[in-house]
Amino acid sequence: MAIERRYFGTDGIRGEVGTPPITPDFVMKLGWAAGRVLANGEGSRVLVGKDTRSSGYMFEAALEAGLSAAGVGTQLLGPMPTPAIAYLTRTLRAKAGIVISASHNPFADNGIKFFSADGSKLPDEVELAIEAQLDEPLCCVPPQVLGKATRVTDAAGRYIEFCKGTLPARASFRGLTLVVDCAHGATYHIAPAVFSELGAKVYTLGTDPDGININEACGATAPEALAREVVARGADLGIALDGDGDRLIMVDHRGSVVDGDELTYIIAAERHRTGQLEGAIVGTLMSNMGLELAIRALGLGFHRAKVGDRYILEMLKENHLTLGGESSGHIICLDLTTTGDGIVSALQVIQACQRSGRNLAELRAGMTRLPQRLVNVRCGAPAAAAGLAPVQVAVREAEARLNGRGRVLLRPSGTEPVVRVMVEGEDDAFVAALAQEIAAVVASSVAPA
Repeated sequence: MAIERRYFGTDGIRGEVGTPPITPDFVMKLGWAAGRVLANGEGSRVLVGKDTRSSGYMFEAALEAGLSAAGVGTQLLGPMPTPAIAYLTRTLRAKAGIVISASHNPFADNGIKFFSADGSKLPDEVELAIEAQLDEPLCCVPPQVLGKATRVTDAAGRYIEFCKGTLPARASFRGLTLVVDCAHGATYHIAPAVFSELGAKVYTLGTDPDGININEACGATAPEALAREVVARGADLGIALDGDGDRLIMVDHRGSVVDGDELTYIIAAERHRTGQLEGAIVGTLMSNMGLELAIRALGLGFHRAKVGDRYILEMLKENHLTLGGESSGHIICLDLTTTGDGIVSALQVIQACQRSGRNLAELRAGMTRLPQRLVNVRCGAPAAAAGLAPVQVAVREAEARLNGRGRVLLRPSGTEPVVRVMVEGEDDAFVAALAQEIAAVVASSVAPA
């Protein structure tokens, strides 16, 4: 029988600051438990980075205390994108990397996620081992072997050079005008430098973090301001990142939003055209059916993983594949990096435009999205919703009405107390109505959050 995880969701541990488990005392013990499991105790080093939330300072100190009690040294990176922490964990030969971030969530939330020594998300069994360690009483190593904290002063420069290095040595964006929205998050001092050092003229949004404005009406979850700015500036395209820099949404020169499915298709099509991609790509249960059809039209296979970039990564590795992505903008180029990376993915898309001689609007036209509606229903027991009899009846009836020309998916969020109701089909109005009908049944059948 599978063991249920008490704290870890699909992307670490996340929640509202001050509400268990996102409290200083828990995070200190989490640092201790992770130090015992991941770093094997005395004499090891772990990297700790964060996004720009004001609560990051508190949790950074708590992690440092817990790790020190386990005899593990801490190398502090300061505000850095999640994929940068994965990269630096690997290249600095640390035992693990810890990210203090709630990604695309509002500033009042925060969370902790981990990378192993090779820069990959932790497998389930390691997360379970950390949870088991949390049940043990916290014990401190002798004073002479307490972990010490140091600061990595060149972290940003190292990661900027890595990002540029994912392109050919002579790659240049000279002549391109870009608008880059950093969501007032961890990429604010990284992304503009990467694109401008490659020669582009860069206008920026969301580069003035104050600890509270992260993801607020900006970035990958709210690209409307970016779309307006791209049109106003006459830019070639816009780049929207989320608060921790692992998601990418783009905007073409007309101000139209290009989502993660379309961006995954663009990268796949260009790599296939140039002989760099064979076999298959990986999407998720939420990937638009239009992506699957477009990928198969290229002669490539298409696999669906559970939602979450960790599951995309697992399927890529299991099948010896190199490219996967999800609608929200997590795109993994496994031949270049070990996790979803918004900046690296944007570089790949711009390179596809340059090599093909076509703009972003033209490249996205190779994929036709099927209408898809997603309704989030807040409730107290998201995992139980799909198994309730009234919900099952509503889903079966909706599937019968779609008559094989669409699909219905219910899934509990791994990061919020919501059930996500997704309906996909050929007619947008019909799909929207079905999604609302099912959501209403879920809302009336499950206790509110």
